[in-house]
Amino acid sequence: MPGSRTGGPPVQRAVRRPAVPRPRRENPLRTLHTRARKAWDRPLTAYYLIFGGSALITVLGLVMVYSASQITALQMSLPGSYFFRKQLLAAAIGTVLLLVASRMPVKLHRALAYPILAGAVFLMVLVQVPGIGVEVNGNQNWIALGGSFQVQPSEFGKLALVLWGADLLARKQDRRLLGQWKHMLVPLVPAAFMLLGLIMLGGDMGTAIILTAILFGLLWLAGAPTRMFAGVLSVAALLGVILIRTSPNRMARLACLGATEPQSGPVDCWQAVHGIYALASGGIFGSGLGASVEKWGQLPEAHTDFIFAVTGEELGLAGTLSVLALFAALGYAGIRVAGRTEDPFVRYAAGGVTTWIMAQAVINIGAVLGLLPIAGVPLPLFSYGGSALLPTMFAIGLLIAFAREDPAARMALAMRQPRFGKKRDGGPQRPRRWNTMRRRA
Repeated sequence: MPGSRTGGPPVQRAVRRPAVPRPRRENPLRTLHTRARKAWDRPLTAYYLIFGGSALITVLGLVMVYSASQITALQMSLPGSYFFRKQLLAAAIGTVLLLVASRMPVKLHRALAYPILAGAVFLMVLVQVPGIGVEVNGNQNWIALGGSFQVQPSEFGKLALVLWGADLLARKQDRRLLGQWKHMLVPLVPAAFMLLGLIMLGGDMGTAIILTAILFGLLWLAGAPTRMFAGVLSVAALLGVILIRTSPNRMARLACLGATEPQSGPVDCWQAVHGIYALASGGIFGSGLGASVEKWGQLPEAHTDFIFAVTGEELGLAGTLSVLALFAALGYAGIRVAGRTEDPFVRYAAGGVTTWIMAQAVINIGAVLGLLPIAGVPLPLFSYGGSALLPTMFAIGLLIAFAREDPAARMALAMRQPRFGKKRDGGPQRPRRWNTMRRRA
């Protein structure tokens, strides 16, 4: 090896090693967003949102019904848990209906459309018969079943319009008839107006507004042109103005819109004002469960139409935002089911149910917040009332059944195997822990 000029030892040159690239640090927010997006796009996301969201709303509603109805029950010389026990019984029956509806095939749902419509129309006609219909708060929309149990047939009219309208539009779409305006409007609009007329005979305009929203939702999903949609909306708005102008009670509710203090005179706005008081006194986290002050005779219908106000007073802004988030998740899941299916009946029915629940929730919460007139409709799955809870839970079962019918969801459900028991082909299956131990061995 050659040496240096001075005769010393040879010089060894350092070998430059290639630089090792440092691991790139990932943005935690971007990583969280990616994981959330993957979880959001899973096939069973809508299924879990519908089932879990509706269950949480119902359970929280039972808690708030028990809290908000105790004083009212004691004032009526009834046990403090009277309304809670009735709501719990209705929720138990509704759970059975939900499970049955979630397991029924789509063909059976379509077959039930006409019987449910016929039964709803018959009961709504029966309400107007003297001696059978019962008047509650100025509206004759109830039928007494004996004792303290009453049924409001107009609540089942919502479910009937959704199923029958979806089946009707799906049949016409299969025959390619929806391109003609007469096939899109007839007989859907006349049948809806018949139901609206039967409801308005009893004076319940709040339920009529929900039914109108369902009709518009079905027409929108069917692809009604703007002129046709605007024409039906103009007719409905004109009828609504006439009905409001001819009723002093409805005019009084409209006059209380945005009121913040009780007024002297024929219109005192007592309920609307005390609903605002309940929300304002709740703060961020509320005064505590059961510690509401407004339910002590100050706030009428604290456990039914204005239960959201009691929720705001006892659970605060955190509680009300939680309820709104649950309804938003339920609405998103319903829209997702309607948007990803190829079955026209499933699309119309899922869209109709979502329109029904979201429109009713917006009207109820808007009235409590003073943004909309008081319409007298309950908060879905949350307020007291078995007549409203039963058809709503059956409708939730419809959404669950439709979410299960999605091809990707069916594949995901089929791939899930039980921890113990038998395989799907009939053979025995060992526990997963035993299989893992064998693989390690």
